[in-house]
Amino acid sequence: MAQAFTGIRVLDFTQVLAGPFATQQLAQHGAQVIKIEPPGSGDMTRRLMSGTHKGDAPSFLTCNLGKKSIALNLKSDAADDIIARLARSADVVVENFRPGVMRRLGFDYERLSALREDLIYCSISGFGQSGPASRKPAYDGAIQASSGMMAVTGHAATGPTRTGYMPVDMATALNAAFAIATALYRRQVTGAGEYLDVAMLDTAMVLQAPQISAHFVTGAVPKLLGNRSPTKAPTANLFECEDGFLQVVAMKETQVQALFEALDLTHRYPEFTGEVNRIAKADQINALLEPKFASESAASWRTKLEVVGVPAEVIRSYADVVADPQLAERPIFTETPVSEDTVKKVVSAAHTALNDPPRVAGPAPDLGEHTDELLGELGYDEATIAAWRASGDVQ
Repeated sequence: MAQAFTGIRVLDFTQVLAGPFATQQLAQHGAQVIKIEPPGSGDMTRRLMSGTHKGDAPSFLTCNLGKKSIALNLKSDAADDIIARLARSADVVVENFRPGVMRRLGFDYERLSALREDLIYCSISGFGQSGPASRKPAYDGAIQASSGMMAVTGHAATGPTRTGYMPVDMATALNAAFAIATALYRRQVTGAGEYLDVAMLDTAMVLQAPQISAHFVTGAVPKLLGNRSPTKAPTANLFECEDGFLQVVAMKETQVQALFEALDLTHRYPEFTGEVNRIAKADQINALLEPKFASESAASWRTKLEVVGVPAEVIRSYADVVADPQLAERPIFTETPVSEDTVKKVVSAAHTALNDPPRVAGPAPDLGEHTDELLGELGYDEATIAAWRASGDVQ
């Protein structure tokens, strides 16, 4: 059955996480994604966080499912001709070089859109294509620092900290995929192409929209929050239990009342009714709640609070998380081969649908796995391809 993007061809010049995961979202909805990589090394993520040199790092596998790989030296004369041919049949181009690099290579929006005027061209960068910081290199951790995320993450006693994962990269990927999808829909309506400028810093602002907007409106400058809720509600906090930690999120008045009842503190609840009152008396509330939670296991408290309708979850390890039967019901994981006789699970998509759910067309490609196939489709003969391979222009 045809999918939403069946028949759409994407030229993917991206590396690392944000760009590759964005184009993978299109691939899972039927687009043909051609991943263009440098010969020899390929996408740097092939070896990132893996401890091996096989080129099959988990971070690469999970961001490049179902793509085709062509290994091509973008500075060569061969690349100039090959990219021009590919561009004439491409619907979308995605790149995440620093601003100006694609222009120097000769593959910028102006040139490629002249070859196909309804082309959708998406540039992903750290700070955007214009502005005083536009040429700066950027990775997730740097954006966490420059965007203010780390100013509200961490404890006053130990200082700022970054997250243990890459929220800006992965959110930028979804932001870019959404932008490309809207441009494809716009093209269907108007027949016109589009240029998209997606910045990691902008995405970080969106991720912090409530906090940034509060600063605009009130002038408040949040400080390091530790594990407290950004709402300042003392009943939305992390509590240490007998054997671990429990995140409690009692926000509604009925939830707060139920929390006090579950902790056998019903007689104290009238002192702390009303959100503003509770924020003012946060230290008193913590002094009441902390010894209660410390007296039993986290799992025991979670069960008790679940019964009375108070959201609460035990802090779990990844091993516990991926074994959750709830996730077994969701389509977020997919199996992919990592060797001739080994199959492993990776993360693939974050939604499902009744009629056209995301589907994985195949594993992440080996470096240059489809070079000959794609060049043959473009009309190049075997002798030409062999000569380019011998010269190192392709792999």
